Amino acid sequence: MENAEMVTITKAEYEGLKSEVAYFKFRLAELKRLIFGAKSERYVAPAADQPTLFEVPSERVVEEPKQQITYTRSKPEAEKRQPLRLELPAHLERRDEIIEPVDVPEGAKKIGEAITEVIEYEPASAFVRRIIRPKYIVDQNDEQTNIMIASLPSLPIPKGNAGPSMLSHILVSKFVDHLPFYRQVQIFKRQNLEIAESTIGGWFNATCNLLAPLYDALKGKIIEADYLMADETPIPVLTKDKPGATHKGYHWVYYDPVHRLVLFDYRKSRGREGPDELLKDFCGYLQTDGYTAYEHFEKHKNITLLACMAHARRKFEHAQDNNPTLAGEALGMFRELYDIEERARITKLPAEELKSLRYLEAKPVLDKLESWLKEQVIKTLPKSAIGGAIAYTLNLWTRLERYIEDGRFHIDNNLIENSIRPVALGRKNYLFAGSHEAAQHAAIIYSILGTCKINGVEPFSYLSKILAAIPDHKANQLHTLLPGQN
Repeated sequence: MENAEMVTITKAEYEGLKSEVAYFKFRLAELKRLIFGAKSERYVAPAADQPTLFEVPSERVVEEPKQQITYTRSKPEAEKRQPLRLELPAHLERRDEIIEPVDVPEGAKKIGEAITEVIEYEPASAFVRRIIRPKYIVDQNDEQTNIMIASLPSLPIPKGNAGPSMLSHILVSKFVDHLPFYRQVQIFKRQNLEIAESTIGGWFNATCNLLAPLYDALKGKIIEADYLMADETPIPVLTKDKPGATHKGYHWVYYDPVHRLVLFDYRKSRGREGPDELLKDFCGYLQTDGYTAYEHFEKHKNITLLACMAHARRKFEHAQDNNPTLAGEALGMFRELYDIEERARITKLPAEELKSLRYLEAKPVLDKLESWLKEQVIKTLPKSAIGGAIAYTLNLWTRLERYIEDGRFHIDNNLIENSIRPVALGRKNYLFAGSHEAAQHAAIIYSILGTCKINGVEPFSYLSKILAAIPDHKANQLHTLLPGQN
């Protein structure tokens, strides 16, 4: 070209530009993945002898002479398969409906019956519980009259007209089934029950105040643990500080996998102040991702950090487009580690046996992976996807390999991510919390219902029982009411 101009750059500048191009390509690929890509992280290594779609053979293939052979065979008649009917659960109530034939002649003898079962459904319905307390005159004279009447049972909301089961239904509908209050109001209307949304909001606040001591008992049990997982998830919050916009608050989540307890702690920011305050008296092992808010715990004399192998693996899974060869090598080693964990899970190995298995089988794989990372980190561009994955994993390596030191430890934080999932679903349905107080109330309910889920406890029955029991329960024994702790 006539107007072309030669530009000379140094090798360092060239490498810098090359690194930036690789980084922006990776960010673009991540954005496309977020919008259009599949969420599965499953990795299947390509077969060694399997060619790619457009692979050209290196040598000419000589075709063998072919001979056509024909034969005739009889085709069996296709068996007619009857459609499978849904097997109805045995525990469901059976309501018999007997249909006699018309004009049965006198003297006909019954020889049996044909039974057809059809599942039916009755919409949930509200009812009024009338607590009737008879009054008795037991002693009467000219000066005084003594009247006897039974004490009113403790109600979740003093002087309120919502019972434990109604409050439980409202909480489970919102925080388990993700139905906002306004949708519940519409459902009640179809049942000819008019309840204002403001009334339900008042019931919700009062119920959270009742459950607050139980939440504090849960928090105490979490701090007493010696092994916790931690993660955080955002929650939009309406606030007077930002009229017309939402504040980005955070639920910090702590999970005790040994005692199966989960705690949501609402904070206004993602700063380290939240975990610092909650974990100030914690003594033990803390498993987290690589977020910087946890890094200073490395110097805490009472806390030992573990990292999440799934987060490290995910970096390489996302780097496959950038460097499929190196990403595939790393993912293959991660798969070996997870295969060991899967076998241990299926056989339900005790903690001590799992520890021995990890030192025997996982330790050599970890050593191989560490050597591979140190070898490759100097060969890859720091800003490339594969370079970033290698650097991330190496920076956390001491924490990552620490899981083999105790059979109680998990290889990753996936259990706590499962606990957070209801919050993500809730954001899609009711969008935001109405205030910081509402976000904290949500943390109380998520903590209790999350612990129910982890322990396989049916939430409606549990809440109905607990809301009736808490008003009369001893304050120092509230921990006995926690799900799965009886």
